[in-house]
Amino acid sequence: MTDIQDRWTKAAAELLVGRRIVSVDYMTEEDSNEVDWNHRPLIITLDNGLRFYPSRDDEGNGAGSLFTTSQKIPTIPSI
Repeated sequence: MTDIQDRWTKAAAELLVGRRIVSVDYMTEEDSNEVDWNHRPLIITLDNGLRFYPSRDDEGNGAGSLFTTSQKIPTIPSI
């Protein structure tokens, strides 16, 4: 692993490992409009109140689809 990969893996683990998902829902139209997005991604909320949602890129230029390893549902689209 690279130093950058190690750093980001550790950062993600601190946020996610041991947490429980308490809700999933799509971003509201109001919140989507506030960030000037044309689509609404799925939001995953954890037991500590942190929320996660996919973005098109690192700069937040639009909503993104969430890919999975599920054979049944390989992609959760933005709407």
